Formats: sequence, structure tokens, C-alpha cells
Amino acid sequence: MLKVFILFVLLIAGVVVGPMIAGHQGYVLIQTDNWNVETSVTGLVIILIISLLIILGLEWLLRRLFHTGARTRGWFTGRKRRRAQRHTQTALMKLAEGDHRQVEKLLSKDADHAEVPVANYLLAAEAAQQRGDEIRANQHLERAAELSDNDVIPVEITRARILLARNEDHAARHGIDRLLEVAPRHPEVLRLAEQAYVRTGAWGSLIDILPAMEKSQVGDEQHRADLQQQAWLGLMSQAMADQGSEGLKRWWSNLSRKTRQQTALQVAMADHLIECDDHQTAQDIVLDGLKRHYDDRLVLLMPRIKSNNPEALEKALRQQIKQHGATPLLHSTLGQMLMRHGEWQQAAEAFQQALAQRPDAFDYAWLADAWDRLHRPEEAAKMRREGLLLTLKNNPDP
Repeated sequence: MLKVFILFVLLIAGVVVGPMIAGHQGYVLIQTDNWNVETSVTGLVIILIISLLIILGLEWLLRRLFHTGARTRGWFTGRKRRRAQRHTQTALMKLAEGDHRQVEKLLSKDADHAEVPVANYLLAAEAAQQRGDEIRANQHLERAAELSDNDVIPVEITRARILLARNEDHAARHGIDRLLEVAPRHPEVLRLAEQAYVRTGAWGSLIDILPAMEKSQVGDEQHRADLQQQAWLGLMSQAMADQGSEGLKRWWSNLSRKTRQQTALQVAMADHLIECDDHQTAQDIVLDGLKRHYDDRLVLLMPRIKSNNPEALEKALRQQIKQHGATPLLHSTLGQMLMRHGEWQQAAEAFQQALAQRPDAFDYAWLADAWDRLHRPEEAAKMRREGLLLTLKNNPDP
């Protein structure tokens, strides 16, 4: 606008001043090899003004043409962007409905023009996996990887999640191990690592990530405690499978005292040692556990232990009865221990005290055996009838 205004000023000035200097227009000669141009100063000025107007007109025309092209391209691009946004919104509604086929179709269509193309392709990959189309899922993953630049974490998380859904656990674990190197406290990475390590039996790796899970608040305290216990039990089974009883005892001795005092681990360790026919070490663990903390699970192991010192188990049982009262379990277990070395009268008394508190088919059977040994067949027959009636009552015919 400023240029046009200046031109109008010049034109008006020429109209006003021109007549005044009509008699003093001057003379201009432009000479070349082939031709000469002769004009007045006023004519030259008019020629220059006209030339400038022509240049400005051409500039305006070209600008209009190019601007129209950019607007046209912008219209087409905006139309695709709006369509991609509309498809994404519809896909989210279909996702809530569980229509994974439509979710994948809508998210992948015009995904390159979506606000976050990588997110569209990743969600499309998961939708394709949900309906079992692994080829399409891989294609969407690869396209997302191409567009993700340096931000590979979302892509690799989705890849690991899809591999776990396919039960390709070791492949998923390989990717998760790499993710933990770059994002060791990422909550979703830790959740996926938990799944992969449990499935592949990587108990040592599972224990290693538990502190990071606590700091990132992945799962509650009880869940993490259960995972830790599961991992210790897994390592225990591996030690027994690899090196037997001796390897199992070496592994146990290398644990911290605090870990060895966990009742669930003591129960599992004693059970493994009994399976390995190392009854004396199993007895030591059970007795040590009962000294620190009473637990029914430790008591239930006692009848299975065949050690050279059963008196220690009987003594521990009597001590537990004094401390915790005459519970049916303690008396029943004591009766079984007494039966093992022929103390039939004391065993019968123990079973009677257990049955006085609650009926139990096994205790009836054991008491009947004790009466037989004491040559009291009528009482033995009565106990067997009671046991049979209890069994029928607890297991009625369908």
C-alpha cells in the first residue's frame, strides 16, 4: 500500500508541476550502436513510472498465483488432517466397544496425517494383535519405528506387549532387558519385565527389579512381597534341580539371615530337603523356625521327617502345646510322632484330645490303629465307623 501511495503522490506532483515546467522539459538522449532514443526529462520520468507500475503489477499477479497454490495445498492437507482426526476419534469409540477390526482400520487409515502418527500405528498394531493378525501387527510396528525418530521406548514397549500376548516370552524378555538399560524405572517396562521374568523363570532378574518396582510404586507392598517369595522359591527349586541336596544347602547358607527367617521359605526348604532325603537338615530348619515363630505349616511337616533324633521333634511339639495351647493340630501331630516309635497309649491319648476339639477322619483312623495295637478291638471298630460316617458326610454321593 505504501508503494501505491507514493506512486499516486508522484503522479499528482507530475500533473501539478508538469505544466509549470512545460517549457523547460530538458532533453535526454539514449544512444546505442543500432538506434537512438530521444525524449524529454518529463517523458523519461513517465516511462520509469509506467515501468515501475508494470513491475509492481507482475509482482502482485505472481504473489496471488503462488498464494493460491499454497492455499490449495493447505486445504488438501488440512482436509486429510481433519479426516485422520475424525478417524482417530471414531477408533477410540470402537476400542471401547471391543471392535478391534474397525479400530485397526480407522487408526491406520490416514495415520501419517494424524496429530501423533506413531501413537496411531502403535494402537493399530495392538488392535491387529488382538484379532490375531500378526502380519498386520508387525507392519504397523515397523511403520511406527520409522516415524519414532529417537523416541523408541513407546515402540519397544508395544513390541514387548505384543510378544508376550503371543507367548513369545524369551523374545519379549530380550527386548525388555534392553528397555531396562535406558528406562530402568519406567512403570510399564517394570510391569512387562515382571511378566517376562515370571514366565521364563528368570528369578534372579525378578529379584533385581524389585527395588525399582518399589520406587516406581509398581504394585502394592503385598504384591511385591509375593513376587519376592515366588522368586526365592524358584531359585530354591533351580538349586535343587541343578545340584541336589548339597547344592540346595549351599544356596540356603548364602542367603541373608533375614531371608532365611521367612517362614514360607523355611517350609519350602524343609519340604525340598525331605524330598532329597536329607531329613536331619529339614528337621533343623523346622525346629529353628518354630523357635522363632509358630506356624501350622512347619508343624505339618513333622510327621514326614525321618531323622535319627525324633525326641527333639516331640519335645518341640510339647513345648508348642504349652505355649499355644492344646490345639487339634499339635495333638494330632504328636500322636503321629508317638505312633512312629510304638508309644501307643500316649498316641491314643493325643488323638483323643485332638478329636475332642474337632472331628477328623484321619485322626479317627490313627486312633483306631492305636486301639488295635492296645488290643481294644471294640474301640478300634467304633473309631473306624465314626471316621467312615464323617467321610460320607463330607463327601455325599452326587
